[in-house]
Order: sequence, then structure tokens, then C-alpha cells
Amino acid sequence: MPTSAALRRAQELGLDLVLVSPTAVPPVAKAVDYGHYQYEMKKKSHEAKKKQHVVLVKELKFRPNTDDHDYDFKKNHAIRFLQEGNRVKAVVQFRGREIAHTDLGRKLLMRFAADLAQYGAADGMARMEGRNAHILISPVKAVPPPKAPKPQGTAQPKPQQTQASGEASPVAAEPAQPTPAES
Repeated sequence: MPTSAALRRAQELGLDLVLVSPTAVPPVAKAVDYGHYQYEMKKKSHEAKKKQHVVLVKELKFRPNTDDHDYDFKKNHAIRFLQEGNRVKAVVQFRGREIAHTDLGRKLLMRFAADLAQYGAADGMARMEGRNAHILISPVKAVPPPKAPKPQGTAQPKPQQTQASGEASPVAAEPAQPTPAES
């Protein structure tokens, strides 16, 4: 319908003509209350923001002579961060004369990246920047295992059989053991 006819029709209904899809051929417009339309669009964008996950970069600091226990402790933190969907930046800080042993820091970072290979992929090699060496590790997209289908019905407990006076119970069918007082 021509724009002028659509505008006239919307005014007759007491509504506004809102351009919904300007890039479509021909452009698409709707006759709606503009205030209500703005409210709905704001509500949709708010819902979309709620569902999105912001990827953070979590930083773990090491020294070239970090002990195994401290290394394992920080590695477990990194695993948790990667499973939450965040990136991990591992940094080895060199202080004083430690800068002469940058190879120890690089080895530590490469070991760290290799240990986390199951949970994340290293973005390049370890790099030196000033007195720090660092490496970035991004989480891998793991396919979640398929969920087992839930059973349709719940298991009903077996109904207990009532015992007639003439029937013997399974407990009574066993031979009675004489007690020490009876023998």
C-alpha cells in the first residue's frame, strides 16, 4: 500500500505508522501505538541482555620458581574459570635477577597451557612484555553429553499381600531355632 494511504489509515485508527523493517523490499511498516511499541522493544532488549554471558579475562600470576602445590592450586582455579566460559591470562612476573631466566617462565607457561588443553586452547605462544611473560587461554566449546530421557511413569511400590490366617508367612516357613533357654 502506498505510504500516504497507510499513514491516513493509521490516523483513522488513532495509531502511529511505525517502520518495522526499512531494509526490506518493499519496506515493512505497522500501525501501532508508538509508546507501546517502544516499551515492547525496550523489554525485548532487556531480556536479551539478561541471557547473554559476558566473557571475562581472569588473570593468574606466577613467579619463575612457583612450587608444585601453588601451581596445582592455580591450575584448579583456571579450570574452574574455563568451565564457567571465561578466558584465562597466565602471567609469570620476573623480579630483579630472575629476568635472566626467562626460559623458566616460558616453560612454566607452556606446561600450564598443556595441562589445560582439555579445558581450553592457548591463543598463540607465551610472549614477553617487559618483565612479564604471559599466555592467553580461551575455553573450548565442549558439547554437553545428551541427557538421559526421564522415565514416563514413576515406579510404584509393590502392594503388600495380606496374609490369611491359614497361610504361612515366609518368615514362619523357616524352621524355628531352639533358644538356649529351651534346650
